[in-house]
Amino acid sequence: MKQVEKAAKAESNKVVLAYSGGLDTSVILKWLQDTYNCEVVTFTADLGQGEELEPARAKALKMGIKPKNIFIDDLREEFVRDFVFPMFRCNTVYEGEYLLGTSIARPLIAKRLVEIARKTGANSISHGATGKGNDQVRFELGAYALMPNVKVIAPWREWDLLSREKLMAYAAKHGIPVEMKHKKGGSPYSMDANLLHISYEGRHLENPGAEAEESMWRWTVSPEKAPDKAEYLDLEFRRGDLVSINGKKMKAHEHGIGRLDLVENRYVGMKSRGCYETPGGSILLRAHRAIESVCLDREEAHLKDDLMPRYASLIYNGYWWSPERRALQALIDHTQQNVNGWVRLKLYKGNVIVVSRDSKTDSLFDPTIATFEDDAGAYNQKDAHGFIRLNALRLRIGANRDESKAGRKKA
Repeated sequence: MKQVEKAAKAESNKVVLAYSGGLDTSVILKWLQDTYNCEVVTFTADLGQGEELEPARAKALKMGIKPKNIFIDDLREEFVRDFVFPMFRCNTVYEGEYLLGTSIARPLIAKRLVEIARKTGANSISHGATGKGNDQVRFELGAYALMPNVKVIAPWREWDLLSREKLMAYAAKHGIPVEMKHKKGGSPYSMDANLLHISYEGRHLENPGAEAEESMWRWTVSPEKAPDKAEYLDLEFRRGDLVSINGKKMKAHEHGIGRLDLVENRYVGMKSRGCYETPGGSILLRAHRAIESVCLDREEAHLKDDLMPRYASLIYNGYWWSPERRALQALIDHTQQNVNGWVRLKLYKGNVIVVSRDSKTDSLFDPTIATFEDDAGAYNQKDAHGFIRLNALRLRIGANRDESKAGRKKA
């Protein structure tokens, strides 16, 4: 067995590491060098997390990584255009609440890991996802879908550094620079952020009966502290994608919008509590459904609603690059060709309220038919009689059978 392990490690001559420069991935970088005796390539993705990423370059250089092997890529536009927007065309929500802010970023990171591996001649990739989480599944399913023979190194499934204390001790022993970031009073949470959302897990939240601390939230104010005056937003959609918002920067976070406290069912079989802030996503979802309500045919809309939970599960479970997700996407995108128009929202103390919506070119709302006033013959109300009788036919036949059976029993 040990010979097999040594042979596998010898095969990993160059490894591309998803590297943030934080405690976990800094330890992993050194651990890969020592355990696999390999050349390490670092990849740091800018997904709009709002943090300075250049320190990751300095840390990688200090750990002996060659400048040509350090990749810090701005993926913000690709993230929104090719991942977030396609997901929201389906009005995607996991388990009725979660807007998948973490899940949707993972296929893009996997894609870029594979691209860098091919570019640098690496045969292996590595990540810092734990063996308890969903991200290990998402990263690896994505990598295998795009590079079938890639070798994946998941340190959390191999080493014995299974606590924060052990990681800190390893870092101190090997002189690994670790910059501990704290909010005022310290931050006990594991966080992930990108343009769409920020998530919080761990420590205090591991007790599902404990209320999240107000000091934890970073992006939004509480509804109690939101302005007493509502803000109106005008959003324009083209083929299902948002193209403009009032011509100015959105301030959804100031209105306490987008907070979520959720106990979710993880792919690996356990329940996990997480808190999320997704202000922009909450608004986008509400507005998109509003414009679809006037532009989509009824059965098209219902079909999308039927398919959405399956689509959400595919993203949550790491199957973005699967043939079934691509097939669903083609169908969803087809339904969006006529989703063009505008929506007006009112933001007020944690609420996103639709106040109006319309489409100049693609509306299916016909006021001459829908009116409660005289429709001048646009709709023949007598047509409803035959429609109802035909749809009731099977119900009437069944009821007649049951009455007949009941009568025979009494006799």
